[in-house]
Amino acid sequence: MSRNVRIVLLCEDQQHEAFARRFLKRGPWTVRDLRVERAPSGRGSAEYFVRDRFPDELQLVRSKRGEQAYVIVMVDGDADGVGKRKASLGTACEERDVAPPGSRDHVLICVPTWNIETWLAYLGGEGVDETNKGYPRLSRARDCAPLVNKLVNMCNKGSLREPTPASLVETCVDYQRVFD
Repeated sequence: MSRNVRIVLLCEDQQHEAFARRFLKRGPWTVRDLRVERAPSGRGSAEYFVRDRFPDELQLVRSKRGEQAYVIVMVDGDADGVGKRKASLGTACEERDVAPPGSRDHVLICVPTWNIETWLAYLGGEGVDETNKGYPRLSRARDCAPLVNKLVNMCNKGSLREPTPASLVETCVDYQRVFD
């Protein structure tokens, strides 16, 4: 982590990156504060890439204790869901002799379930079912901007439109813990 980087975004794909970048614009961060580690397209499991890199990024953030450094993880829940996906990240840490993330760590783990398209459909006004993996992808990752802006507005008002996907509720609660 260079001295300017305050946030490491560890994510599966370009859509995760576009979503997180847009959302982070609401905070006091600039482009220079962010380093993105995105799974290379077409080179194996993106979930594995995130899980494999997570212990190293967690250790790096912990080594910066006097600084405000954060790790944001975006990984689809797929059929596993939030709990199992977070547990797999903890197991990856244990396998490398790194303590799993705790409540005092500056770590935000976002697990849209089935995938980020579920959250995008919700933000587009649809009622969503997190067991359905069939929500359409956007033509371009950056097309999520107006949808993420809706999320930012809901967060600023302090309430999400009901019914809210459980994975998004959990992410919002964790966001408050980590960043506020």
